[in-house]
Amino acid sequence: MTQTSRPFLPFVKPEIDEETIQGVVDVLRSGWITTGPQNQQFEAELSAYVGGRPVRAFNSGTCTMEIGLHIAGVDPGDEIITTPMTWVSTANVILEVGATPVFVDIDPVTRNMNLNLLERAITPKTKAIMSVYLAGLPVDMDRLYEIARAHGLRVIEDAAQAFGSTWKGKRIGAIGDIVSFSFHANKNVTSIEGGALVVNNEEEAELARKYRLQGITRTGFDGMDCDVLGGKYNLTDVAARVGLGQLRQIERFTEKRRQLARAYFDAFEGGAAVQLGVGLPPENFTDSNWHMFQIALPLEKLRLTRAAFMGQLKERDIGSGVHYPALHLFTLYRERGFREGMFPHAERYGASTVTLPLFTLMSTDDVEYVVKSIDEICEQFGHNG
Repeated sequence: MTQTSRPFLPFVKPEIDEETIQGVVDVLRSGWITTGPQNQQFEAELSAYVGGRPVRAFNSGTCTMEIGLHIAGVDPGDEIITTPMTWVSTANVILEVGATPVFVDIDPVTRNMNLNLLERAITPKTKAIMSVYLAGLPVDMDRLYEIARAHGLRVIEDAAQAFGSTWKGKRIGAIGDIVSFSFHANKNVTSIEGGALVVNNEEEAELARKYRLQGITRTGFDGMDCDVLGGKYNLTDVAARVGLGQLRQIERFTEKRRQLARAYFDAFEGGAAVQLGVGLPPENFTDSNWHMFQIALPLEKLRLTRAAFMGQLKERDIGSGVHYPALHLFTLYRERGFREGMFPHAERYGASTVTLPLFTLMSTDDVEYVVKSIDEICEQFGHNG
């Protein structure tokens, strides 16, 4: 198939306005480019966004989870319950602190951790639950915290994809225990690279600050001490200025993503893809921030692999992604005893999911072109036998 005359449509592209770009220039000219006043302002506005809870900014949404585990008092040998349907960093940080990941299969509809299976995974060694909100859709927060309270467990929310999402009208981050956000370049709000940790009180916020920069506490002009084993996780003022510009547009960004998601559902309705059995995400326009729009391919009804399907999209100048393979099947986790068949819903979804373009610079015409292309591929390569 020949390439189209359309410009290539990536599956994600950040929207950075001119005011933010000029703000970065001003930071560069100021001479203070590492952690400083912009970082402080970013933390203050993040805190206001989540209802005044303490927030600390970091250079990634991975270290925030690791530090969240430390703040929750997780020790080597503890067990942390999470989902295998997430980016591998969710489980990697559990290993990093010496704890053991315990996986719970996903709900095939929401694609999040199946809370009906959660309690049977709890043992005397369980210290915390690390919940994940795939594509920005929260789990049932009421039930999650009811289970956690009943068993005396901490909750570290991997809300990397859920900035701008809500639960019963309350913003993710404004409720709950320890909440970790990511501001990676593909997130709804970006600081290029970065993250933030929402904690419960100033004592936890101070501990997060120590973990962020080598465990150091300074007093006066020359006083210095180190009482925890920290790392080098601080966010630069350049990145914080990008984050500030993005944060101030979060409501518009979220509404545009919801409009595009609605356009996807409208375009798919009754088409060849849906008739063949292509699975669409849960249709939630109340709580989800629509970080991603993911379909599940009916591979048993297609005469091509997922990779070949994605190749067909690329030939039509459409980018796509995979979010995610079931992580327990990676070598690192196979070496720890995980195998096929242990979490069948996650494995099935992980083998068939394809992430479609969804970002604020897209138009509904772009959405219609993507769906038209998918329908064409399904008509050409699909079979119902």
